[in-house]
Amino acid sequence: MKDIARESLCHDPIHGYIPFISTADGNQTTERTILDHPWVQRLRQIHQLQTAWWVFPSAEHTRFQHVVGAMHVASRVVDALYESLADVCPDVPSRGYVESLMRMAALLHDIGHGPFGHFFDTHYLAEYHLTHEALSAHIIRQELAPFLCGIRACPGGRLADNERLDPDQIAYLIFRPHSESPKDWESFAADPLASSPGKAPHREEPPKYLRLLRSLFCGIYTVDNMDFVLRDAYMSGYSAKAFDIDRLLRYSFFTGRGLTIHPRGLNALIRFIAARSDLFRSVYFHRTVRSIDKTLEILFRDSKAFLFPGNPMDRLDDYLRLTEWSLFADVASWNSSDHAGKRALGERWRRFLARQIEWIAIDERNVVFPAGVHEASSIFSDEQIVEKKIREQLPAEFADIEIQIDIARHLHRPLALTISAAQNFLYDPVTDSVRPLTDDDLFRHLPVTHRICRVYSTKDRPSGTDAAIGAALDHLFQETGPDDTTNM
Repeated sequence: MKDIARESLCHDPIHGYIPFISTADGNQTTERTILDHPWVQRLRQIHQLQTAWWVFPSAEHTRFQHVVGAMHVASRVVDALYESLADVCPDVPSRGYVESLMRMAALLHDIGHGPFGHFFDTHYLAEYHLTHEALSAHIIRQELAPFLCGIRACPGGRLADNERLDPDQIAYLIFRPHSESPKDWESFAADPLASSPGKAPHREEPPKYLRLLRSLFCGIYTVDNMDFVLRDAYMSGYSAKAFDIDRLLRYSFFTGRGLTIHPRGLNALIRFIAARSDLFRSVYFHRTVRSIDKTLEILFRDSKAFLFPGNPMDRLDDYLRLTEWSLFADVASWNSSDHAGKRALGERWRRFLARQIEWIAIDERNVVFPAGVHEASSIFSDEQIVEKKIREQLPAEFADIEIQIDIARHLHRPLALTISAAQNFLYDPVTDSVRPLTDDDLFRHLPVTHRICRVYSTKDRPSGTDAAIGAALDHLFQETGPDDTTNM
């Protein structure tokens, strides 16, 4: 009988009731302890949609809501897949261990995020060769390891008496791989900054069950993106139910090769991929969202030395306090600073926070890259080249107008280009065989990537600018021709 007394519920608009373990015996750690930890609570102060909440008024949800939802999806995934995982991995730990492992990885996968989410990765963390996944793994191993080792139960069961949750395995699941070779594990495990306190880093190759579970964090459909597609679609008003997660999980299972889907689940997977792609086009890459990003990019570049100087890896205590809330409160005080540069930046931040955006979208074109087209050789992979080509076509009176090129790229079919190609498989019931998911006709006919090429200019642009830019874009696309890209 389930021990209801140890369990609490939170209610979620996407998943309904989400259970978590809130009481435990002795010095054991509960899931509530992790949920209430400052590193997790910090996510309440970082929006899930980095700047899109300025455009979609109801999309005010945070990273905290998302990771709690992802934790619940992890339980649903284990419920659907544990039996097949045990069939192909006889050495798999207990269900209680696997569910706790997956729940904690899902809950903690975003704790390395900074203000504005992925924007902070690109415009700050990259300077230190970091990603939020790398920071998350580091925080798990350095800050949360003692608590994680004390977890003994999850809503679906308990760990066996001889089992103890391994923080290194949690970090491994969320750390995005660069390859599937053993060296990928070795480089991750040997990182002296990342090893758990008092514990020598792993050197051996990870067990097979762990490598298979990793597909649920870096494959095509993951505990992360299954939640955020449902959540972002609902909160933005795009769709009340973006895809059928029940059917997708029902027809998924593990084989010896990895995460596999039955043909009966393909339509649900295609719908998931389509919904995710539509969210990128309609929400994440909305023209005004990207305009806000452009304005923020320049402002953030000029301000970041005052915001958080240094490598977050070396200053975790300071990074813990860096959120969108702290950043907004900080820049709001710059107007009264004794530092002239800060005062000027403070006025620019005041306008930005009042949603006074500097850049306006003038015109756009869509480009899709099917399989076999070398995307890197296209001019639409380089904003500077596109700007140069457009300026060459502008009439003399518009030669000096201010423009910015934005090329938003969505990886529509990551099966074709990334490590995800080694993560997902398709079952053929006629031949009782398993093959890479890319072999199915439904996937071969999907585009590989999609780029939205937009031209932005300022509000005070001269009359006639928009028509001139539109004509220049038309000429550019006619010049490239169908051999370079497929235009939509």
